[in-house]
Formats: sequence, structure tokens, C-alpha cells
Amino acid sequence: MPRNINNKTKSITAQKAKMEHNPEAVGSIAKTPTWGHLLKFTLPTILSMLIMSTFSIVDGIFVSRLIDPIALAPVSIVFPFLALVMSIGFMLGVGGNAMIARKIGAGMEVEGRENFSMIVVVAIIISIIITLFGILLPEFILGVLGADEFLFDMSFEYMRPLLYFMPMIVLGMVFQQFLITAGKAHYSTFTSLFAGVVSASLNLLFILVLDMGISGAALATSIAYTLPALVGLTYFSKKRSGPLYFVRPRFDFRALGRTCINGASEMVTMLAVSITSVLMNNVLMGIEGPEAVVAAGIMFGGMGIFTALFIGYSSGVAPIVSYNFGKGDTDNLKKAFSNSLIAISLLSSASAVFAFLAANLLISIYDVPMGSNIHHMALTGIRFLAGGFIFMGFNSFSSMFFTALNNGLVSSIISLFRTLVFVVIAFMVLPSLFGLNGAWAAIPSAELLGISLTVFFFIKMKNKYNYA
Repeated sequence: MPRNINNKTKSITAQKAKMEHNPEAVGSIAKTPTWGHLLKFTLPTILSMLIMSTFSIVDGIFVSRLIDPIALAPVSIVFPFLALVMSIGFMLGVGGNAMIARKIGAGMEVEGRENFSMIVVVAIIISIIITLFGILLPEFILGVLGADEFLFDMSFEYMRPLLYFMPMIVLGMVFQQFLITAGKAHYSTFTSLFAGVVSASLNLLFILVLDMGISGAALATSIAYTLPALVGLTYFSKKRSGPLYFVRPRFDFRALGRTCINGASEMVTMLAVSITSVLMNNVLMGIEGPEAVVAAGIMFGGMGIFTALFIGYSSGVAPIVSYNFGKGDTDNLKKAFSNSLIAISLLSSASAVFAFLAANLLISIYDVPMGSNIHHMALTGIRFLAGGFIFMGFNSFSSMFFTALNNGLVSSIISLFRTLVFVVIAFMVLPSLFGLNGAWAAIPSAELLGISLTVFFFIKMKNKYNYA
């Protein structure tokens, strides 16, 4: 096809997309980001992330109370693998959401729908590949995760049910992000709440009534994770009047690349959780053995609750940032940025204080005896983490903020260093100097170093994007 005809075709397509742009369809992402609007818009996402973060905690609680506290160790061993899988869904969801929300803001809704449908197909293909890999090579995976001969059988028993639900787990992560842009974030909230009830109920049924042991806990969590995917599949298949719904996907590799670049920082964040969990489990097995891994599982369970606050807010506000960036509305972009900094300050401070004061309460949920070795280690670990929450909120927001501005490079640099490079360095140095306390201090130390990158890029990029 001659180049001038091809260009003319693209021009006609773009004009058609702009003609069909309906300001009412984009809903609340087009409104002025006042305090009230930001709270209303982000609260459903915060609640969804909080509820989703409790799934693994629910497993841990039931496993600890109904089986044995030491059974928390295989849950902690397998968690990094699950985090890896979820990071892929989160990357595709967040990265694609930023790109597509920007296109909606620019009036290119037809292209946005095609890209959205393509991303869903890609998510399914990748998740099937991961499932096959896990089924064929469980010994290799669990060996890397840190399972020794004592923990291998229990770890495999917990991992196996999760493998068969991987496609639905990934799709659930993808749809959670796109429901925000579709103006239906509350769907995710209600679904996540119902999924939490289902997870708890099935844990009781499978472990207590049917005596399925640790595999019952994994099956309960897996079924609960399918519900967000089912809601997303149903909504985007049947709802044809909003800005997003399924159409025939057009495989645009440039758009797929942009999605991966935009979402790379968020994938790095979750992937880093997986890598650092593996590193921590291996370090702890060498220092104190399985009991230290149990304590780390309790600690990371508490950490998940608070990080869900930061990620939930940042994910919720991201479509507003992307939309106004695509529209060129710098006034609303500045309001979203300044109001978000205040919100993150409040969330971070409150999380740090609450985590420090409520550490014993969190540990008691797992039915770990007061004064035991596990209790002492978990208490120390949670209180070390509490100090890091002050910086963690800002670091999480900065990464998501630059993703929303479609600057995947800056976002990835922030995430890569604060959640991986700095953490690995801390784990390589601090435990050798301070033993177990050094291991607990690694993540707060990395967040402290990460805040320097956040401040640097906020200052460096403000003139380019005019958000301050």
C-alpha cells in the first residue's frame, strides 16, 4: 500500500475515534480532582487492594490455627512464585491502563478498545505458559524458592492447586485496573469483599470439615482469585456503552511494548517482592531455620496490608493523571499531584504508627504463643518495617505517578532501585553485620535510600510535565 494512502487511512481512523468520543462515557476521571473526588475515586481501589492482600493472610491464619504454626513456612515459601505471576497481570493492567486512559482522554476510544482486547489475550497466553512451566518443573521452582527436604512436600502440596488457576489469577489482576478506567472501581471492591468471604468459608470447609490440609487452603485461595476475573469477563463482554469493552483484538506490537514499558515499574515492584522474599527465606533458613521463615511470613502478611493502602491509592489516582495528561489539562494535573502528596503523607504516617503499636495484635491472629521464639522474631520484624512505611508510601506513589504519565523509564528506575537493587544490597550486607536484626532492617533501609530517587525525579521532571 502506498505510504500516502496508509497515512490517509490512519487519519480517517483517528478522526472517527475523536468523533465518537463521549465525555460522559469517561465518567469521573474527567472531573476536577478535588479532595472529595480523589477520596471517592480511590477508596474503592484501596478497599479492593486491602481485601486482595488479605487472601494470603487468611491462608496463613487458617493454616496456623487449624494445622500448625510451622505450616506457615510453606505458604511463605510459595508466596514469591504467586507474587511473580501476579506481577505480570499487574504490569499488563497498570501499563495498559495508563496507555488506554491517555488515548481515551485524547478521543481515541476505538484504538483503546482494540489495545485492551489484545492485552487480555496476551495475559491468557502468558499465564498458560507459566502454568505449564510450574507443572513440569516443580522441583526446580521450589528449590530456588528455598524449600529444603523438610519443607518440600508441604510446599508442593500448597503450590499445585494454585498452578491450575493461574490464568484466572492473572486476568483478575488485569481487570481490576481496567474497571477503574471504565468507572466501575466499586465492582472490584464488592467482588474482592465477596471473594474474601468465599476464601474464609472455603478454608473452613476444606481444612476443618474435609481435612484437606494445606492443599485445601491453596484451593480456597485459588477459587477466590477467580471471582474478579469472572466479573471482568462478564462486564467487558456485555457492557457495550462505556469507554471499554471487548472487540476484535488488533495485535499492535508497539502498543504491547508501550504497555510493558509503562507497567514495568509496577512489575518490578511486585517482582522485587518475589525476589526479596526468596532471598530473605534463604537467608533466614541459614540463620534461624523454618521458625524464622514463619516469622517472616507473619511480618510480610502485615506489610501486605499497609502496602495495599499505598498501591490502592496510587492505582486509583493513576487514570485521573493519565486522562488529564492526555487531555493537556495541567491545572487538574497539578491538583491531582499536590492533593495526592498530602494524602500519601497522612496514609504513611498513620500506617507507621499503627503498625508499631498493633504488632502484637497482628501476631496474635496467627495463634503464635506469646513469648515464643517465633513471636519475638515477628514482633521485632514488624516494628522494623513500621519505620519504612513513612517512605514506602511516597516511593509507591512516585512510581505509579510516572507510569500514569507514560514515562515507564523513570518509573522503572525508581522501582528497580528501591525494591530490588537497594534491598539486595541491604540483604547482602546487614545480616552479616547484625544477624537477624540486619535482615529485618533491610527493607526499611532500602525505602530510605529510595526516597532520594523519588525526590530527585519529582524535581527533575516537573517542568517537563507541569504537575507542580
